Amino acid sequence: MDETTHEKKTPLPAGLVRGQDGHARCFWGDAAPGFAHYHDTEWGFPVEDEHKLFEKVCLEGFQSGLSWRTVLDKRPAFREVFLDFDFEKVARFDETDIERLVQDARIIRHRGKITATINNAQKACDAVDTYGSLGALLWRYEPPPERRPARMTHDVMRQISKTEDSIRLAKDLKKMGWKFFGPTTAYAFMQAMGLVNDHIEGCLVREQCEAARAAFVRPG
Repeated sequence: MDETTHEKKTPLPAGLVRGQDGHARCFWGDAAPGFAHYHDTEWGFPVEDEHKLFEKVCLEGFQSGLSWRTVLDKRPAFREVFLDFDFEKVARFDETDIERLVQDARIIRHRGKITATINNAQKACDAVDTYGSLGALLWRYEPPPERRPARMTHDVMRQISKTEDSIRLAKDLKKMGWKFFGPTTAYAFMQAMGLVNDHIEGCLVREQCEAARAAFVRPG
């Protein structure tokens, strides 16, 4: 029996699955086409890029009540219609743009979420004026180590849908006028953008994310 065959037959801890490539991933990383690449290359890695941060705020809002697969499948179209989430450009969208987007079947045609995206683009511009960058605002809510679990297991991950820090982030952004960004959405944003590392112990990406976070220079 070669090493690869042995690995495939070795039982994995709860919350991990073994992909076709033989690697262990978080349980959701092999759940649908496209998930493995997103899991392996994006989710949990720290992000400073302004447009990517804004994109994730918006897409987490669009996901509300839906599955991430729906949003991920539509992400190329979202990027096209919202100009790669350049918030300075999106902030200038008007009623004509809203009507155009509501009619675009390639995206999620929810008028409230579309208008919230334009509103949030304006608030992102305000954040740049106030904090120097959108990243400088959002990364202020990275949890300190003492508020993170000692080990990220499947059971621990299942119990966390929002935290003290995501509640504070959502509350503060709401005070600033942001919309469609509650505590649960805020935590999903923090997971995806690397403010926390919620890859389960034993996942092939967990240590990569840890190394990336250690080397990451926080904005602001």
